[in-house]
Amino acid sequence: MRQDLLATRERLRDGATNATAEMDASIAIAQAPASRHVFMRTDVDAARAAASRSSPWMPLAGLAISVKDLFDVSGEVTAAGSAVLAHAPPAVADSPAVARLKSAGGVVLGRTHMTEFAFSGVGTNPHYGTPANPADPATPRIPGGSSSGAAVSVANGAAFIGLGSDTGGSIRVPAALCGIVGFKSTAQLVPREGALPLSSTLDTVCAMTRSVRDAILAHEILARRIVTRSHAPLSGYRLAVARTTMLDGLDATVAHAFDRAVATLRDAGAQVTDIELGEIRNLGAIQSTGGFTAAESYAWHRHLLEKHSAGYDPRVLARIVRGANMKAYEYIELIHARSGWIASIDKALRGFDAVLSPTIPMVAPPIAQVAPGAERDDEFFRVNTLLLRNTSVVNMLDGCAISIPCHVPPELPCGLMIWQSAMRDDTVLNIALRAESALASITEPT
Repeated sequence: MRQDLLATRERLRDGATNATAEMDASIAIAQAPASRHVFMRTDVDAARAAASRSSPWMPLAGLAISVKDLFDVSGEVTAAGSAVLAHAPPAVADSPAVARLKSAGGVVLGRTHMTEFAFSGVGTNPHYGTPANPADPATPRIPGGSSSGAAVSVANGAAFIGLGSDTGGSIRVPAALCGIVGFKSTAQLVPREGALPLSSTLDTVCAMTRSVRDAILAHEILARRIVTRSHAPLSGYRLAVARTTMLDGLDATVAHAFDRAVATLRDAGAQVTDIELGEIRNLGAIQSTGGFTAAESYAWHRHLLEKHSAGYDPRVLARIVRGANMKAYEYIELIHARSGWIASIDKALRGFDAVLSPTIPMVAPPIAQVAPGAERDDEFFRVNTLLLRNTSVVNMLDGCAISIPCHVPPELPCGLMIWQSAMRDDTVLNIALRAESALASITEPT
């Protein structure tokens, strides 16, 4: 794996490399056979030109970033991984997220593949193909979704930042499966304009990176705020391990990696307490009528569906149309139920700085196991439900969370999720910095 952005920026400033050479390296990776289906499109000439004009003293120093096909980039079509929007008019302006990354010196290498309309944590796409997870060159495995190409572009070294979105886990799931860092900020901190919506209530604009310090930099640029740094050691933090639901049905690799990570943090001084957090069990009943994603996605898609429903991924279509059956009073009741549920979780977490959970309960299955096809639908939906189970709790909480790698090669990647309620972003990021350092001490599987 290439160095992270901050290390590469230091080499640029020291004269050990230059932005054009780094962009050429990114382009070579993006054009390699292993990157098939990672990018919807690239503009290598424009990327090289922008890199050549960059300054190493800018925050992103002319280095390559990738943009999920969900975001407006001036002059480009925002298709959201769909066939039905492939010939839509091009965007007339950059989305705020893209504009902020560009103004900080980031160079857009290309638009990345994604699950159609961001509606899945698996990462498959029947229209444009599915990028293979770079963690296992021998067996094509799912990258996770919906920010599939964004995750692979960072994991394989093509991009230093992968701009994406997270509605139920679409940043953290692929980050965990591909062995990189994914930070979901509190939703209100980054503008969502210029990003095609899935759920106006739950959508979050955020990014994937190769390190926690890069995640902090990306967040500061996207949110236009400075993260308050703390020098407190891990012993200064009180962490909870949520046992209800979050630890159910873990596969052997994830269970072992998570237990090892928690033990390592304890050994490093963290105060770790197991709690039940039984309130998580209530989420099923709260969302029994389909939840925000079904209702709000149907509201956006209903007119498009009148003419183009046959062009949708059937697996995506089935979940969108479920929203047509939600009644107004059920939607209002959902809003109130969520508010009460958030209050109960906040009360249960009082006194804790953050919660530790496995990001995902399983390592990446082979693409063939869940590839498009009606005969694999049951397995696809089973895997999708499992992948989003833990991460979606944080979206319903309106909280913030980061996934950091907790595997040790040759183990397949999995993630440690550190999370809390809204506006606790800085605490989560500071804990993640300490946790990342502690986990680096694990040099081989135990």
